Amino acid sequence: MAWRLILFKSTSTKTLAPPLLQNPNPNPFFPFFSSHFSTSFLVTKTPKKHKKKRKKPESPRTKSVQHPSTRIHQFESLLERDSYFRFLTKSKQFLCQQPESILRLDDAGKLHQELGFPRGRKIHRFLQRHPLIFQTYRHTDNKLWVGFTDFMEELLEEEKEIMDSMEIDRVNKVRKLLMMSKNKRIPLSKIHHCRLLFGIPDDFRDRVGKYPDYFRILVESDGKRILELVNWDLSLAVSQLEKEFMVNEEKAKRAFKFPVKHGKDLDLEVEDTRRLNLLNTLPLVSPYSDGERLELWSLEAEKYRVGVLHEFLSLTLEMRASIHHIVEFKEEFCLTKHTYDMLKKQPRTFYLAGTEMNWVVFLKDGYDGNGVLIDKDAQVFFNEKLYKYAQMKEGELDSSVWRK
Repeated sequence: MAWRLILFKSTSTKTLAPPLLQNPNPNPFFPFFSSHFSTSFLVTKTPKKHKKKRKKPESPRTKSVQHPSTRIHQFESLLERDSYFRFLTKSKQFLCQQPESILRLDDAGKLHQELGFPRGRKIHRFLQRHPLIFQTYRHTDNKLWVGFTDFMEELLEEEKEIMDSMEIDRVNKVRKLLMMSKNKRIPLSKIHHCRLLFGIPDDFRDRVGKYPDYFRILVESDGKRILELVNWDLSLAVSQLEKEFMVNEEKAKRAFKFPVKHGKDLDLEVEDTRRLNLLNTLPLVSPYSDGERLELWSLEAEKYRVGVLHEFLSLTLEMRASIHHIVEFKEEFCLTKHTYDMLKKQPRTFYLAGTEMNWVVFLKDGYDGNGVLIDKDAQVFFNEKLYKYAQMKEGELDSSVWRK
């Protein structure tokens, strides 16, 4: 009985003790992880949507050449057009070099660089953009192949006729390039690489043999074929800038600006400063002179390089060229690594578009106020027509415009 009394006393004592604080967490299975105070209103981490996006540092690959305030929309839109039709132009060029102008679809999907579409993308998407130009069909080997449509085959025949009719003009362009070049020699591979820039046909290397009075092909010890000028033609050694000077002297004088370098402010009037700078600018150095004999960083050498690039652009179909085209002839034209900065200093004549690493230079005199070429070559008219058809769907083509 004694132990019963002890048990009774202990239990009664427990009931008389003051009540404990109630657990705010009613879940009996987590008594040790509960808290009397709620912290759900405290923000311990900034939500992703409220975080400030850190701007990536600009690099020459992404930094635009022009500030938005100086950008010329017409020129920039031409670059956007080229980017959109990059697959069309490169695929057309590549397919024309293949036997029967066809290519197996499985192989085409691996040739992203040659055909001009981004790596990892499906080539079907780009073929479907231009249904009047490209078609796919199943060959006798049960494989899908890519080729040109019948309509495109007719356009290619039309382009071939244009190439044949403009052959003499293209020959003279190549002669002028050789006359501007150092030692009057240019590797044939470089001319072939930039052939679309001047409208030169794909088989120009085979046509050279028809003009022994103009060209000679030399083969170096490493097998490289070099095109050499045979005869100098005085009638061709006149630059476009010199022709403009005879027509409009004042306009030609304003084309370039080579300011006089001086340490102190001369406190001159605006007109006097202009006249002083003009004395430093003129006379210009002909691009058909021997630029190699000039001192590399002299004013005359810079005038020569500016004149060479002006003449080079005037020979192109669309009065413009990319950095890749200009670098191709860097050695032949005695250019330096500061060509970009040199062109930026001449905004009256040149306009640079794109990014600092991948820029394109336009000859502004070749375009009107609306950004349209003033003098269009027959090949340019054909390219514009091709771009128009490349954006059409199959049902939009009327038979009456096939040959227009």
